[in-house]
Amino acid sequence: MELRHLKYFLAVAKELNFTKASEKLFISQPPLSRQIIELENEIQARLFIRNNKKVELTEAGKYFEKEVKALFQNLEQITLKTKKIAENISGEFRIAYISSIYSSEISNLIKYLREQYPYVNFKLFEISTTKQIEALEKGKIDLGIIRSPIKSPKIKSQLWFKDGFSVVYNKASITLNSEKDIPTLENETFVFFNKDYAPHYHEVLLELCAFYGFAPKVVHESNNINSIVQLVKNGLGISIVPSNIAKNNQDPELGFIELKKVNLFTDVSLITSKEDTSEITKVAVEFLLKKSSSR
Repeated sequence: MELRHLKYFLAVAKELNFTKASEKLFISQPPLSRQIIELENEIQARLFIRNNKKVELTEAGKYFEKEVKALFQNLEQITLKTKKIAENISGEFRIAYISSIYSSEISNLIKYLREQYPYVNFKLFEISTTKQIEALEKGKIDLGIIRSPIKSPKIKSQLWFKDGFSVVYNKASITLNSEKDIPTLENETFVFFNKDYAPHYHEVLLELCAFYGFAPKVVHESNNINSIVQLVKNGLGISIVPSNIAKNNQDPELGFIELKKVNLFTDVSLITSKEDTSEITKVAVEFLLKKSSSR
């Protein structure tokens, strides 16, 4: 039995007329009739009742028609999935991000991509900006989410969104009513990102404090934004974090005051290799850019 036998059978079952079916199939009627007879002989079942007036499906023919239609539908799905795999829409896709920008939008991205590409293994890595750039240049990741600036001839960068800054403090340890109280923090203990880990971000925090008239007394340092927030929650100091963190944190023990007077922002960017032309990368970037427009 060959696929052509099944296609010929479905054509006759649909038209219930050998002449019309042969016209649709662009073959003459005698060869079509022979193909149907061959099929019936092979499965040892009569599929059609033929007479001079009409052609009808037998009960066996009706069952066979239903199953063959389902077979062709499955075959179409198999063909499409095979095509995707052949187009390299499979394997592994690696996304890196910095701790200070993780949000539900990244989780939604992974969920969306898994629905679109069920045969791809998606992996998330929390990596610093500097190491992301190095990893992308070496082909160890496919998409990075960083805080700009970036200088690399091998990398394409697209702005995702601009992020402001907010002071975060433990409500039980200190009282802050508004941005006007920020200069009173001169003698407080600060928790900052490590200078070697995120040099640009560290300099921005110092610049923010200078704007409000003081140099911060940095006692604790960390390489992870969640650790910084936890240290603040434990009453070990205060910090300045991206406003994106404040928007995604609902802890009742913490207070956040956005620094609106200072016109200072960081660019959160999506980075990819300039040589990357894959469909998944394009879809992932478009998904995040679309979400940023609704911020």
